[in-house]
Amino acid sequence: MTPGLVIAAASSGTGKTTLMLGLLAALRARGIAVQPLKCGPDYIDPAFHAAAAGRSSVNLDAWAMTPAQIAALAARTTDFPADLIVTEGSMGLFDGVAVPGETGTGASADIAALMGWPVILVIDASGQAQTAAAVALGLAQFRADVTVAGVVLNKIASPRHEALVRRGFESIGLPVLGVLPRAAGIELPSRHLGLVQAEETGELERLLSHAGEIVAEHCDLDAIMACATAQEGSFAPYRPAPPPGQRIALARDAAFSFVYPHLMEAWRAAGASILPFSPLADEAPDPSADVCWLPGGYPELHAGRLSGNRSFIEGVRNFAQTRPVHGECGGYMALGAGIVDAEGQRHEMLGLFGLETSFAKRKMHLGYRRADLMSPMPGFATGHALRGHEFHYANILSQPDAPLARVVDPNGAEVPETGSVRVMPEGGRVTGTFFHLIAEATC
Repeated sequence: MTPGLVIAAASSGTGKTTLMLGLLAALRARGIAVQPLKCGPDYIDPAFHAAAAGRSSVNLDAWAMTPAQIAALAARTTDFPADLIVTEGSMGLFDGVAVPGETGTGASADIAALMGWPVILVIDASGQAQTAAAVALGLAQFRADVTVAGVVLNKIASPRHEALVRRGFESIGLPVLGVLPRAAGIELPSRHLGLVQAEETGELERLLSHAGEIVAEHCDLDAIMACATAQEGSFAPYRPAPPPGQRIALARDAAFSFVYPHLMEAWRAAGASILPFSPLADEAPDPSADVCWLPGGYPELHAGRLSGNRSFIEGVRNFAQTRPVHGECGGYMALGAGIVDAEGQRHEMLGLFGLETSFAKRKMHLGYRRADLMSPMPGFATGHALRGHEFHYANILSQPDAPLARVVDPNGAEVPETGSVRVMPEGGRVTGTFFHLIAEATC
């Protein structure tokens, strides 16, 4: 297998994405083929990875995915040959849920241990000096099955500051592979669900080019690449879930863009065709499709426009009379009766469910979800168990339709976001969930 490594840190906000994007851009400029990956459920970072590396990035999730699926996604470099795998961690290196799922708790350390990839720590040294080494040493010794190969220091204020921090690392024998000055951070615009999407970021090419130049100047690229190792041993064969249909009409634009790349790759590998359409451009699903899928995204930011796009609305309504339609999170909200935006204005939606949601009073709904289907949905039969992730700020005002699933959090506690199902008189079936599907569950 291609050698790999994990970029991780003690917490969020320390500069993992700064280093990851700069490293991808710098290595690509050298002519090195790098396969980016992302730990955990995240739509935003992989899009930036893809822009920096010139190839798609997929998610590896230890709570939702089996070891076989994780290994299969990492080994996709067999079909997309690469010289190196670089995986960006999420939150802190060991941060996950309390109760393990398919492979672990969802921590980045689970992926590093499973795949045998060494960790490069990004250390935010602002406000400290030798203590930074103590933090790194604690991370390096916390789990015996995780190897920390070195560190990149971030937010170094001056040569004196750097010398003091380096002295701490010399005392513990942990290599310093790079030093990023305080002024070298990449500033990415933010939105209420996190970073904006890569395709929405103006001057993205300039930003990535600058990041690559900074990392190439201040990091030892050869030493970083030398840290990477290849996984030894083998995993059980992985068989992906079947696609939801053979011709999938997929809503795809700025309002509906949150769909995991590994799902679409699996659909295509199974012989399915993906037929994108843009609700924002007032397009209807392709009439030749046998299923329509509305992913999550930001429909609340475009609710007024969507409400007036009659070709889109009538097209999906007509499609749903005879064929299955499924919506995830934002797609589910759009299938409902109405969305109240942040200013308190209600916008009529597709009306295929009685669901009413509101962003007027925001409340975060965040976490892993296991769903045991009480009714079939595209690609899965009644009784099937799914693992996914919920992340939105919408409040449910009304959810009157029949529940699609019994949904629980990682601790097994039931949550009210059960999703919905509605059977249409002419044989169509409409389903929706607040969670984004990641993988099937095996337990």
